[in-house]
Amino acid sequence: MAIFRLNHAVLYVRDVTASVAFYRDVLGFGYTEGGDAYQGAAFLRAPDSTNDHDLGLFQLGSEAGPSGAGKSTVGLYHLAWEVDTLGDLEDLEKALTAAGALVGQSDHGTTKSLYGKDPDGLEFEIVWIIPADLLTDADRNKAGVSRLDLTAEVAKYGREARSGLGISRPH
Repeated sequence: MAIFRLNHAVLYVRDVTASVAFYRDVLGFGYTEGGDAYQGAAFLRAPDSTNDHDLGLFQLGSEAGPSGAGKSTVGLYHLAWEVDTLGDLEDLEKALTAAGALVGQSDHGTTKSLYGKDPDGLEFEIVWIIPADLLTDADRNKAGVSRLDLTAEVAKYGREARSGLGISRPH
């Protein structure tokens, strides 16, 4: 058995139109060839993705309660979307802040992450990975998680620094 990547995620949401607007306007997702939301569902593709779709959204209606995952039930904690450049991460920090959706920022040593919540409170991560040829021993040996100083990371690597794309690799 050789699973090599996550192809797409499917989320149950209260209002598919509101969720599409969030993922489109804040994170830059676009519709697949299927076009606008239909019959309570929408299929979206991440910018520059080659997938048929990266995100499926299925409407439950306004009566649906919040997810209990991690609080009172088992379930998925979050999805992580990877960006191409550190500048993309910086731009998304601004977009998430403007939308009131940014809930955290973490420096994991080899990865730099933003955390957000969509209109239903479902958490997601946006990550930039330090390329292997830029990794230092301090990055590799960092213990724990600290608050991300994105301004300092951009000053160190530059806005155009490409992500390590999955497993850090030379760019």
